[in-house]
Amino acid sequence: MEEQLKQLQEEAVKKAAAAQDLKELNDIRVAYLGKKGPVTEVLKGMGKLSAEERPKMGALVNVVREAITTAIETKQSSLEAEAIQKQLAEESVDVTLPGRPVKLGGHHPLTRVTEEIEDLFIGMGYTIAEGPEVEQDYYNFEALNLPKGHPARDMQDTFYITPELLLRTHTSPVQVRTMLKHAGKGPVKIICPGKVYRRDSDDATHSHQFNQIEGLVVGENIRMSDLKGTLDAFAKRMFGEDREIRLRPSFFPFTEPSVEVDVSCMCGGKGCSICKGTGWIEVLGAGMVHPNVLEMAGFDSTVYSGFAFGMGQERIAMLKYGIDDIRHFYTNDMRFLKQFSVHE
Repeated sequence: MEEQLKQLQEEAVKKAAAAQDLKELNDIRVAYLGKKGPVTEVLKGMGKLSAEERPKMGALVNVVREAITTAIETKQSSLEAEAIQKQLAEESVDVTLPGRPVKLGGHHPLTRVTEEIEDLFIGMGYTIAEGPEVEQDYYNFEALNLPKGHPARDMQDTFYITPELLLRTHTSPVQVRTMLKHAGKGPVKIICPGKVYRRDSDDATHSHQFNQIEGLVVGENIRMSDLKGTLDAFAKRMFGEDREIRLRPSFFPFTEPSVEVDVSCMCGGKGCSICKGTGWIEVLGAGMVHPNVLEMAGFDSTVYSGFAFGMGQERIAMLKYGIDDIRHFYTNDMRFLKQFSVHE
């Protein structure tokens, strides 16, 4: 039996050393050390040995089993290391290859224009005020000198939710809410950016939802010249230092007097397709705050005066960047948007 065990050890060690993969090695382990393996069979036959032979034979069996186990584990470590090296070779990465470029986005042109306008007016001492997009009729119309039945309401073509609740048609309600918070005490100096809604047919120059920034200044001795100086600074900042503005008489229910504001065209007054040969481009509406609006907001119109202006970011962006269709702002066309990426 002793000779048989040594032969099993030699045979198993040789087979383990010659194993080509982990599966073959595991089969060798099962064949020699498993429940039905020869080493286990030898252990089962030890009961037939005499009491003197059993300890000697038991020690020999343990030596043989340990030798076979060591041989298998050594070969297993070798095969696993080879497998790792093979995998590394097959999956190697050439670190000298150039990396894949990371595409950088950029601010949407409307966001860029809005932030530029905000920065300009913040630098002039204005604060930013915001209000709800779902607004009450009172703040959107009545407090702005547009009582129920006023014909100028038709110009706004409003989305009504209920008879007293609507989607705001301008950001002027924010001005009303801000003046009411001041409880008749000036000064007030704000700009109000935000989305507005009107029932309009979408085309190259119109949209049912667009953006607007309105400004309001209320204080003592506020004059039309203050409004003109403010808008002149705005035009030069947005369109270039060589630009001029002109004020044309107009009508808005919430301002008196009211004006349309034009900025000189980039053609220098020679006339082009952008200005339709006039040398001027209309950019916004403005005027002195109507005394009725001041009084309804709690201000004494004999003490306080003010001016207000309103502009659409889409129109400013179209003029600033030469965009000919308002729908480009909302279609998410990457060919259009990538022109405003930060790296370009």
